[in-house]
Amino acid sequence: CGLFCSQNYPLYIRSVPTENELKFHYTVHTSLDVVDEKISAMGKALVDQRELYLGLLYPTEDYKVYLCYVTNSKVKFVMVVDSSNTALRDNEIRSMFRKLHNSYTDIMCNPFYNPGDRIHSRAFDTMVNSMMMQVC
Repeated sequence: CGLFCSQNYPLYIRSVPTENELKFHYTVHTSLDVVDEKISAMGKALVDQRELYLGLLYPTEDYKVYLCYVTNSKVKFVMVVDSSNTALRDNEIRSMFRKLHNSYTDIMCNPFYNPGDRIHSRAFDTMVNSMMMQVC
């Protein structure tokens, strides 16, 4: 799971299990190129639709890379899921991203958080970890 600001640097990245963390970081960062291509291809239609969920970005042999939202402030939410997990449906992915977006909104409402800083929140970590354990 990863959150990226408009300049594509990470605000938050978490992977479970942590053995292949570097591989997950690489996959999430390379997906940002695909995100930029999709956004530029959609152009104004994305703004008019108000649909922030972009769906499956691309599948690989091992993973499925999803992008949930590109918010109005250009924050990007990316999630990488194991390809062998066939029980996970698109509606479940959407609800997980809604939960993630709501938690991010709670952080943004915190007067002590400076927008653009890395996210260091126990409540956010707990929510992300519980969401990831549901998927695993």
